[in-house]
Order: sequence, then C-alpha cells, then structure tokens
Amino acid sequence: MTSTEALEALKFQGDPQADAVIADLVASGRSRAVNAVLAHFRGNDQPIPEELPESVRAFLIATDNPPAWADPRRLARAYEFFVDDGVHVASVLTFGAMVNCYAQPRAARALTLTHGLNQPHRRLSETSQFVLSMMGRDAFGTGGGFVPAVQKTRLIHAAVRHLLTTSGRWDVAADGVPVCQQDMLGALLIFSVQVIEGMRRIGISVTEEEAEDYYYVWRVAGEMLGIPASAVPESLAEARDLSATLVEAAYGPSTEGAALTRDLLALYERLFPGKVFDGIIAAMVRQVVNPEVADWMRVPRSRAWGRVVRTGTRLVRLAEGAEDSSELAEAVLDRAGALLLGGSVRTLTTGQSTTLTIPTDLRERWAAAGKCPAHSPEPTLT
Repeated sequence: MTSTEALEALKFQGDPQADAVIADLVASGRSRAVNAVLAHFRGNDQPIPEELPESVRAFLIATDNPPAWADPRRLARAYEFFVDDGVHVASVLTFGAMVNCYAQPRAARALTLTHGLNQPHRRLSETSQFVLSMMGRDAFGTGGGFVPAVQKTRLIHAAVRHLLTTSGRWDVAADGVPVCQQDMLGALLIFSVQVIEGMRRIGISVTEEEAEDYYYVWRVAGEMLGIPASAVPESLAEARDLSATLVEAAYGPSTEGAALTRDLLALYERLFPGKVFDGIIAAMVRQVVNPEVADWMRVPRSRAWGRVVRTGTRLVRLAEGAEDSSELAEAVLDRAGALLLGGSVRTLTTGQSTTLTIPTDLRERWAAAGKCPAHSPEPTLT
C-alpha cells in the first residue's frame, strides 16, 4: 500500500510527458490546428497523422501501448461482464459517479474554473465515451479505439493544468497541481470501486470475480493515463480501502460542487418531459451515493419518489434471480442504462455537438441480447 506521504506528494505531480506537449503547443501557437487533426484520430490502428508537430507525434508514439503486464484473459472476462451489465454501469455513472466527483471540493473548483469542463452534458458524454471505448472488445489492441482516447484525455488534462496554473486563480502551493495525479487516482477509484458499490445499491448482482475484473481494466487504464503504478492498488480489497481513506475522506460540501450537481440534475430531468416524474432523478442519486454526500451536494429530497426508488431496488433484486429466464426482468434491469446509451441521449444537449459512439462489437452483442441501447441508431449528442 502506498504511504500517506507518497499519496500526499501526488497532489503536486502532474503529467510531465503531456505537460511538455502542451507547453510546446502554447508557445508555438499551434493548439487549434492540433485539435482539428486529433479530432479525427480515433483508432488504435490509425497511423499517427504526419501533419502533427513533432512534440505531439513523439508523445503519441511513446504512449501507444498498454502495460506489458496486462492480461488479455482478464480483459476478455471484463468485456463479457460489460456486455451483460454495461447499461447498469452507465446508470451508476449517470446517477452516482458524477456527483461523487463533484463532492471533492478541489476537483469541483477546478471544473468550475475551467471553461467548458463545467458543462454537464459535455463532461457526461466525455466520461461515458471513455468508459465505452475502454470496455469494447480488444479495446487495447487491433481494432480498438481506447489508446487514442487515453492519449487525448492526458493532453486535455495537461491543457487544464496549464490554463489554471497560468491564470492566477489557482494556488499550487496551497492546493497542489490542478488535475494532479492524486485527483486522477481518486477518479479511477470512483469510476471503478464506487461504481460497483453503486450497482449493488440499486440491486444489481455483481460477483466478486466480476468486480475484480472490472477494477483490473481500470488498473490498466490508470497506468496508460500516467498514474504511477505504485499508487494504484493491485487488489480490489486494497482499492476499496484506499477509496475510503483517500476519496471518501476528501468528500465535503462546497458551493462549486453543489452548483455543478444542480446543473447535472437539471440536465437529467430533461430526460423526463413534463412534471409527472419531477424528483425521480434526485431520488435515484440519493439511492446510489452516500446520504451525507447527497446532503452536501444539496440533492433534493422527495419522500414519494424515494419510496418508489427503494421499492424498485427491492424489485430489481428479486428480478435478478429470474433474469436468465425472464424477458420482463431484463427489461426492468436495462431501462435506466438505456436512458443514457439509447435514443434518449439526444436530449442531453445544450447546443454543443458531441458524438457518443458505442463500439460496434458492444452494439452488436447488445442487439443480439435485446438490450435497449442497440435498438436505436448510434446515439449522438447534437
């Protein structure tokens, strides 16, 4: 287990490889041109565009491969888990993980200060796309698209660090580096350990082997994101402990976090037109996150919808026992994830065009199994 001192030191550590690229692009004024080129760089097998500056090309070459220790068998098992339960992962990402991210005051402040990243539809779509790309078949190899996703994420984070540290609005000595490696480790734990916990809170059965394999994929992704391998726990049990002592212990109230959560809830409410379902989203959030976090983020209470969600959770647990033989049970379990991954995703928009692509293999597997997302055309935020 990484020492407390080593974890604290991560607050002052950025991503030297990506930070050097951004420094070069800013100094040479080539950021816009590079963004235009990288927008079309999406496949692991795609040649690195020749027109990119040498600093960018060198970065993409140096960060092109997953860690040598990555076990294809475990990645394949995690893929099968996601085929079965990906829509439920999406549900918890929607209703819990984003709010947990906002419950970290330093991270919430960084998001608020950064133009664009405090737009909930954009952050939701980018996070969802990252997970979808990571969980596709052969995501790290031939035919996958996760490697460019990771590389571009590192460059985006480096750009945020540059923006905030040069803006005069961020005190590095007091608050550490914005989007530091401690923040990255915290996000990894929220999107892995805490997503599994959230799934179980809404009644989804996840075996320990499935949970271990899902966390394993995030370990691989973490190293590709530049998080020091020594900081990322090897076992799920250690990751749970670190999630409690590093992430949950850092949760707290903040004006920025509450505002971000309010905007997010307003975005979700648009999934349900009219007034009939007012309060259902807040009730779902309160089911997935810890009560204290929900209070700190000022998630509204709804006694009626709270009872409905709690009853629904019990029904889902009962339905899961019959899922293999009950089409109705499958429909109940898949509905929440379909709100994000299905045709309803088009309502998550404030005018900015963002494409959310489900990898072809996942879309085909979900179609064959009758999963809701695959019944709609490839979802796009337009």
